[in-house]
Amino acid sequence: MTEYQVIEGDQTVYRDGTIKLHGADGFEGMRKAGRLAAEILDELTTFVKPGVTTGEIDDLVRGMTLDAGAVPATMGYRGYAHSCCTSINHVICHGIPSEKALKDGDIVNIDVTPLLDGWHGDTSRMFYAGEPALKAKKLVDVTYQCLMLGIDAAAKPGARLGDIGAAIEAHARQFRYGVVQEFCGHGLGRLFHDAPEVIHAARAGTGPELKPGMFFTIEPMINLGRPHAKILRDGWTAVTRDKSLSAQFEHSIAITEDGVEVFTESPKGLHKPPY
Repeated sequence: MTEYQVIEGDQTVYRDGTIKLHGADGFEGMRKAGRLAAEILDELTTFVKPGVTTGEIDDLVRGMTLDAGAVPATMGYRGYAHSCCTSINHVICHGIPSEKALKDGDIVNIDVTPLLDGWHGDTSRMFYAGEPALKAKKLVDVTYQCLMLGIDAAAKPGARLGDIGAAIEAHARQFRYGVVQEFCGHGLGRLFHDAPEVIHAARAGTGPELKPGMFFTIEPMINLGRPHAKILRDGWTAVTRDKSLSAQFEHSIAITEDGVEVFTESPKGLHKPPY
């Protein structure tokens, strides 16, 4: 049976398997953290181009985060040493920034999580380096559509968590794309990762009931080929087993009394490429 926990004010929270239900203080904290996360990605839209290294992207993300009075939640998280994740082409997620330069035609997901005043704003977007192939652009477009269908069609009070994954999977399968199941969305707020797990390929009508005050991410990872993933020897980088392209978008959202609020929406309307 699903357990929910009502969080009041600055109450200390623990990862104990309960789904947290937040009040006005939580919404305000997440709005600020989510907006900062979105603003950071907005700034990257003119920076990402062929010849730029993923290490330079990471440096810029770290600088913008610190300048805003926040810290990158990923730095030091389970030994991770960087301010963001940069996942290129067939990398599904958790790509590690390095001296590797982007090439013309690359697609790259950049995932940032500033921790601002105790709240985590977690979001990612796809970026183009130069001019990608048409199949890459189509994959990116469909992945964004999957995210927004999960939010707009399924994320509302009284629905079930599985409704989100069902909407995402149904759309991806129309294009014969694979929906990665090894990784999922997650609850967040004062904790970086918390209950519930948000599966992106699920059966409608299953899972916990969505209730006002729930905060979580939706972050579908969609592969051009089969859905299977493997982890490289660095312990972080996840790639497609068949070397097919992969794309991802992520928003941090809240269930409200009458619908959904997206904390990480772009202030400049830069939702997906081309920017």
